[in-house]
Amino acid sequence: MHVNESAENYLETILMLSQKLPVVRSVDIANELGYKKSSVSIAMKNLREKGHILVSDAGFITLTQSGQDIAEMIYERHKFLSSWLVSLGVDESIAVADACKIEHIISKESFEAIKTFAKPKENMP
Repeated sequence: MHVNESAENYLETILMLSQKLPVVRSVDIANELGYKKSSVSIAMKNLREKGHILVSDAGFITLTQSGQDIAEMIYERHKFLSSWLVSLGVDESIAVADACKIEHIISKESFEAIKTFAKPKENMP
């Protein structure tokens, strides 16, 4: 279920917007990402053709199960990596920017290893 970094960013953005807006439209995505509406429309067409989103007749965008799975994976990585880098002393704006880059290229195995390593150890002195 691999998609390119751009598609992952769009899916993650749809997920985040759906948590704070009653409906998500292309214009909302364009505004959030600072992209032209025409660019977002092309991306939405590609995501729809790949089965990651549904677009209603009114233009409301929802994630399919595959889109939701990808978006949640990327969003989990983003949140975890951002907070982990901040906990290591990285400035928050730099940590967020770096997490955005890392979240797309890190393997599942490496991410799981980092999560395991970074978890507070129980019963440690």
